[in-house]
Amino acid sequence: MASVRVQAADFDIGAETRALTGGRADIGAIGSFLGTVRDIAGGRRITAMTLEHYPGMTERSMARIAAEAEGRWPLLGCTLIHRIGRLLPGENIVLVLAASPHRHAALEAAGFLIDWLKTAAPFWKMEEFADGGTGWVEARDTDGAAAARWGTFPGA
Repeated sequence: MASVRVQAADFDIGAETRALTGGRADIGAIGSFLGTVRDIAGGRRITAMTLEHYPGMTERSMARIAAEAEGRWPLLGCTLIHRIGRLLPGENIVLVLAASPHRHAALEAAGFLIDWLKTAAPFWKMEEFADGGTGWVEARDTDGAAAARWGTFPGA
């Protein structure tokens, strides 16, 4: 049921939504999250962000997160897309879609998916700054706290 992809190419939210729903009449709600590259971090202007991952491991981790969401909520499908490579401010990074008969499940599942994707999927992000510096993005306590509110699950 889940579609999980790691890709360099941008994605089209409308096309991804149509692919998820496929003309189905049993889907009553789609919860979504779209993440984009910011232009400021820690008071420094960002000129680009490069995202790296561990092929195979990353997709398996994303699939486990999607499967857990499908077990917790009555989902009729979900889509997780995470981009890799060098991205500029304003460009899309991540898309999460969760389809369900009802809005509550769709919205809850979308929140769960992005919270766990940010904390449990193996991605590394390097920011490039306008002053010429670079820096790896460190895990934030707030991301861990957001994921922790959902409890734990095997394989996370």
